[in-house]
Amino acid sequence: MFRKFVQQDPNGYPLTELGSTRREFLMRGACLAGAAALGGAYLPQAMAAGPLTLKATHGTGLCNCPFFLVKERNLAQGVTLDFVTTPSNADIAALFGAGVVDVSVVPYTNFMTLYDAGAPIKIVAGSGVQGCVIVAQAGITSAAQLRGKTIGTFQADTLEMLPYDYLKKAGMSFADVKVRYFGTSPELAQAFIAGNVDAMCHIEPYATQALKARPGSVQLSNGVDVYGANYSDCVLAVRSKLLHENRDAVKALIKAMMVAQHQEELDRASAVKDTVGKYFKTSYDATLDAAAKQPAMIDQRSNQNFILQRAQNLKDLRYIKRLPGPDMFDWGPLNEVIKENGDLYGQLKLKSA
Repeated sequence: MFRKFVQQDPNGYPLTELGSTRREFLMRGACLAGAAALGGAYLPQAMAAGPLTLKATHGTGLCNCPFFLVKERNLAQGVTLDFVTTPSNADIAALFGAGVVDVSVVPYTNFMTLYDAGAPIKIVAGSGVQGCVIVAQAGITSAAQLRGKTIGTFQADTLEMLPYDYLKKAGMSFADVKVRYFGTSPELAQAFIAGNVDAMCHIEPYATQALKARPGSVQLSNGVDVYGANYSDCVLAVRSKLLHENRDAVKALIKAMMVAQHQEELDRASAVKDTVGKYFKTSYDATLDAAAKQPAMIDQRSNQNFILQRAQNLKDLRYIKRLPGPDMFDWGPLNEVIKENGDLYGQLKLKSA
């Protein structure tokens, strides 16, 4: 029943040497999301008395920092987060799509692949903005010089969208380069530092770490030159069942994310101290240096059109079959939290309003 999600379009973009991995990615995501749509999702604790524990997955970049602070500082009233460890970046989204977890901070691109496969999920808020960075080895200073070179990234990720759009802006495409997909953030960073790829698109703080560790390496793009300031990276998404059965829990989590954003804006050093090592596998200095390059922005209502516009890239790359519409968002709980917490919202530096 899920074969349709992995059929190769002979007229589409040619798959790279790791094209089979892309097909495996699609098959895994589609099957897991399909299983959830058939009833695999459940929330055994949703109606239990006392504090509600939400199972969650998260990424590895600084866009997840407010999510980490919510857990480490117990910021969500009546809600606790139970992070589920995943072996690879692709599994972060896959477990969410399968209904194994209730909530996730996930790249908006991964979200759209799950949504396209039928997973009952909604974007309810943002998490982090900017922080996607293309870095290259010494001697490569432009898109044209990437022709025939190997670029490391992750599948169906915002970190695949930026090089795709960066090359497109220069009149090029993925057909002009070799795309190599990796499984984890440390793995990709180490491959670049060791000189095993010519360039990579990575997230902060790993991009900053790599630039510091690899002599002569350069930044080709931080996304702002392609998309403009405060472009989306990761979003806060929840299972529709949770949204319908325990809206207050979703609102408590959104409010806590706003509190975390405010705390991060006031004291980035403290935020890094509470998260580096456990969540960010980089040095304290590199993480602190990178922290301002990928700030928290929970209210990303203004980025809705930007996110929807990236869907065409996913369709061109055959990750999705249909272009999604605004119904994949539910800003209702966020709107209510903003209305009920005007003082907090007014103190946030980055927001849509």
